[in-house]
Amino acid sequence: MTTKVLLITPPFTQLNTPYPATAYLKGFLNTRSIVSYQCDLGIETILALFSSDGLRSLFQEINIKNLELSNNGKRIFNLRNRYVETIDQVISFLQGKNRLLAHLICNRDFLPEASRFANTEDLEWAFGSLGIHDKAKHLATLFLEDLSDLIKEAIDPHFGFSRYAERLGRSASDFREIDQALLAPDSFTDTFLLRLLKEKIELFRPVLVALSVPFPGNLYSALKCGQWIKKYFPEIKIVMGGGFPNTELRSLTEPRVFNYLDFITLDDGEAPLLNLIEYLDGIRDLTDLKRTFTRKNGQVIYLNGSTKKDFPQFETGTPDYSDFKLDAYLSVIEMANPMHRLWSDGRWNKLTLAHGCYWSRCTFCDTSLDYIGRYEPNTVQVLCNRIEEIIRQTGQIGFHFVDEAAPPALMKALALEIIRRKVTVVWWTNIRFEKSFSYDLCFLLKESGCIAVSGGLEVASDRLLGMINKGVSIAKVAKVTENFTRAGIMVHTYLMYGFPTQTVQETIDSLEVVRQLFEAGVIQSGFWHQFAMTAHSPVGLNPSQFKVIIENKQPGTFANNDLIHSDPTGANHELFSEGLRKLLYNYMHGIGFDIQLSEWFDFKIPRTSIQPDLIRQTIANQEYEAVSSSVKIVWLGGVPSIRYYTRKKKNKSYEMAELTFSNKKQNLIIQLKLEEGNWLLERLPEILAMNPEQITYGELEKCFEEQTGADFVLFWNSPMIKHLRESGLLML
Repeated sequence: MTTKVLLITPPFTQLNTPYPATAYLKGFLNTRSIVSYQCDLGIETILALFSSDGLRSLFQEINIKNLELSNNGKRIFNLRNRYVETIDQVISFLQGKNRLLAHLICNRDFLPEASRFANTEDLEWAFGSLGIHDKAKHLATLFLEDLSDLIKEAIDPHFGFSRYAERLGRSASDFREIDQALLAPDSFTDTFLLRLLKEKIELFRPVLVALSVPFPGNLYSALKCGQWIKKYFPEIKIVMGGGFPNTELRSLTEPRVFNYLDFITLDDGEAPLLNLIEYLDGIRDLTDLKRTFTRKNGQVIYLNGSTKKDFPQFETGTPDYSDFKLDAYLSVIEMANPMHRLWSDGRWNKLTLAHGCYWSRCTFCDTSLDYIGRYEPNTVQVLCNRIEEIIRQTGQIGFHFVDEAAPPALMKALALEIIRRKVTVVWWTNIRFEKSFSYDLCFLLKESGCIAVSGGLEVASDRLLGMINKGVSIAKVAKVTENFTRAGIMVHTYLMYGFPTQTVQETIDSLEVVRQLFEAGVIQSGFWHQFAMTAHSPVGLNPSQFKVIIENKQPGTFANNDLIHSDPTGANHELFSEGLRKLLYNYMHGIGFDIQLSEWFDFKIPRTSIQPDLIRQTIANQEYEAVSSSVKIVWLGGVPSIRYYTRKKKNKSYEMAELTFSNKKQNLIIQLKLEEGNWLLERLPEILAMNPEQITYGELEKCFEEQTGADFVLFWNSPMIKHLRESGLLML
């Protein structure tokens, strides 16, 4: 095919790692031998703006406009020479270069400091005396945030490091405000973006530009790119896809959008993009495109005549991270919390274990849409092949599996495959807190390189969890999070307030449960957001079932996903926003647990009805579950050495076997009766993790009792085998 494609991620998503959508598409196009290039204009715009030349332009712009600044803005402007002198070195440091600069930064007389540095008195507590590099990263992050505050105050109110003009894209049922912003003169940030876009267009000379818009905060800049291309390179075709159009633009009727674009595609991008390329190459009719909007005779039309099915996961190819300037991304630390920082610190290769969600029942979620509702897992062989290939591509061993909820069975199989292949990876992912995550499974995941999981507790109320159809309870969440934490895996939880019919009492009880989970140390990080009703969720599709009233019943011509609603039987949810934010911030820093809940709010709240030791009691009272005969037995260690000896007790002699297991930290020595020791030594090669054919508990039980004549249950629960189980003898 002759069509050259330029895949663009417009500003802004993340500072520390590229958003993966274009890498996925480039990997797919590689399988079809279609020439493509990609770029992240977000990080490139940030680097152009946050440079000595960029800051000189910023301060010159402020000077020319003679703006009235706040006291904080004046301070930064007065220190402008120092900001210009230090910015390039700070950026280099955050890119992982110039590491010795950490010493100067931590001395606190190198960087100019404004309002973001106001609460830094506890840095020694947060980072310790030896955490100089992380402490310097945090201070350098505050330095950038001070400059960001100045840009928003004086030059560009839409600016943000991980989103740009997000307000314009959020709940934009009418296109007029976005259109007016696009027709206004280019903003200060726009000039940097468009200069970079010009360079890319002139370098790659594409036939088709594909703009990936995952979030509302990418929409304005994507359309700004389209506007510029249509003005200066009208022969280039422009298509937009990604998470935002997939959820927001499914009922699009607004023709003015196509003043900036030629096409908008929905859902998985591989087949629609391939069909569009075939159309541009003249081998497919316009009417035979797949899930594609365009404008014809002044009207928006939807084209879906293609009979081409979506590509299964194993045919989409390995995500291709080439073209990205991987050494240019910035590792920043916004807060000291070690779990929370994963989103902004470190370069993570993004990969998906399975398409869609294996649960796909939560009533607040867009379960009727393809990206959630169509579940299709990958094979562990394909996944591990891709992991190894991406490591070769990028030189990075960090992976963030970006699933809606990673399936436990697939996670287990992948962990075993990683261990068998002896691949060194560091990874984290999103999960459901379901009972499948036993301590043994968590131990296995840790051994394969898992360092953290994030999952939705949502509303910590069993009644509301039932309405959400989350399939978990507070007790299950407590036990599962304790399993992860005990295995050494950090836990982040997504929290929700304002779910339909949620009362004030339930809100207070929910935050008390969250307080106890943090205090017990079984969750380390969290994020609280207010419930938003979407058109494609069970709540949005059946509002009366949840006793809510939709206010904006008439769909707009542009974005139509967020539904404005009232909750007559619920609390005034807005009142709780600030208090919940403050208490969660404190809990994530390990403080504030002894503060009365009422002190976080400036209005009267009821006392919690939750018992003060609910979570600790729940964790302590782990229910005994009989071992299933079909459970697989896996040994993560090696084959031991054995020594035979005779043990004498009360004038009786016993032939014994001493097995010495050498692990990474120390030797583990267990002493068994001779027959039992020999039996275990013979069986260990069969249950090694390297063995793809795992033996079940039932098979081991039968074999043991036939050969030794002893009771396997007593043997399995003996103190010696318990030591072995704590060291990696797992039931999976």
